[in-house]
Amino acid sequence: MENQDNNQNYKRLTRSKTNRSIAGVCGGLGEYLGIDPAVIRLLWVIGCFFSCGTGILIYLVAALIIPEENS
Repeated sequence: MENQDNNQNYKRLTRSKTNRSIAGVCGGLGEYLGIDPAVIRLLWVIGCFFSCGTGILIYLVAALIIPEENS
């Protein structure tokens, strides 16, 4: 019984349905971390620039792995 209570209290990382530009990954991260998704998007673009595009691959993988939020 105690194990079921613990499972209901954790935060779950999901892709946002309401705060999305492409697939909702940055919006979901922003909601999960409690910060503005625009900051996440800005950091992602800067990371893509300095990583020669590796950030795009990471975003695509995250879009496939992270489940979409339930309404």
